[in-house]
Amino acid sequence: MKKLLSLLLVATTFISFQSQAQDAKAKVVLDKLSSKVKSMTSLKANFVFTMNDAKGASKGNKSGTFLMQGNKFRVNMTGQQIICDGRTLWTYLVSDKEVQVSNYDANSQSISPAKLFSGSYTKDYKYTYGGAKTVAGKSVDVIELTPVNGKSFKKILLYVDQKTSMVNGGIMYDKSGSSYGYTISGVTPNAKVAATDFTFDAKKNPGVEVIDLR
Repeated sequence: MKKLLSLLLVATTFISFQSQAQDAKAKVVLDKLSSKVKSMTSLKANFVFTMNDAKGASKGNKSGTFLMQGNKFRVNMTGQQIICDGRTLWTYLVSDKEVQVSNYDANSQSISPAKLFSGSYTKDYKYTYGGAKTVAGKSVDVIELTPVNGKSFKKILLYVDQKTSMVNGGIMYDKSGSSYGYTISGVTPNAKVAATDFTFDAKKNPGVEVIDLR
């Protein structure tokens, strides 16, 4: 599940590009994406997350929805919820009746929904233009993201829809050769949100064990 969090959880704040060390074409694509998302007050979307081993064999998939507003986000899947108010991260395991609470590291190399859609990537990443291709019948620009320290994963291929300038999927490759893909659909800009969408209230979930990792 950490792989999913890494894909759907590069920091959530908008930070200037290191353009002198990056690919100009990739920057144009990411700038359009960033501008598009900045014009929205919030965003809601559906996703499908797939896992494959180093030999390409499927290890299963998960589907769900996520909601974001600024650097806040909520990921809902069967049996699990990942909630962040920009400072605190709650990982709620429904069947285990357990919620893990940790500080959200806005400067980590993980991919949050906010970062995924923002198009803004920190100095911890190098980005290059990987060409154009057709994915699920849509023309996309491929942006390759490589972590500078190379510790957490090998690379991420980000797919940006040429027509809408929005992310519609991608693939993350780890050091073992396994890959983790995601497909984004049903994007709803300026979705209705409430402050309670981005917090976990233990009082409203009696019987749930709270494990504070902070």
